[in-house]
Amino acid sequence: MASITLKGNEIHTNGTLPSVGAQAPDFRLADKDLADRGLSDYAGKKKLLNIVPSLDTPVCATSTKKFNDAVAGRDDVVALIISADLPFAMGRFCGAEGTDNVIPLSLMRSRNFAKDYGVLIEDGPLEGITARAVVVLDENDKVVYTELVPEIGQEPDYDKAMGSL
Repeated sequence: MASITLKGNEIHTNGTLPSVGAQAPDFRLADKDLADRGLSDYAGKKKLLNIVPSLDTPVCATSTKKFNDAVAGRDDVVALIISADLPFAMGRFCGAEGTDNVIPLSLMRSRNFAKDYGVLIEDGPLEGITARAVVVLDENDKVVYTELVPEIGQEPDYDKAMGSL
């Protein structure tokens, strides 16, 4: 269990992020077309997992846009935006914001991803959705960088995340 804050109030996740050097847990998430996606769909590429509570919040929207810009032109990297939002809402957001360098993925079918990555919020007003975190995987799905953002309203460290790629 990890402690984070929401507007200064302590809340908790179900576990901890995968360790650097560990094999990343596979997942089953829904894409914009309601197809299931997992790590094998992005085989051979480095993966930036931007895990956010909801794209319908300013900080989540900002991080999505910043990572979208940061991975532009990087054919060796795929940026996955993972949230509890429905694929339809994620698709509308990405279309409206022109974030075509990121792939939105939804937890709509299962919270197993959030549990396996240790980011499922277990108490407080956001119970049941994810904490804000970044996990970077190499092309063989080994964890090379993690950040559990300590305050939900805070942005991740973009430079460290991108530097790990």
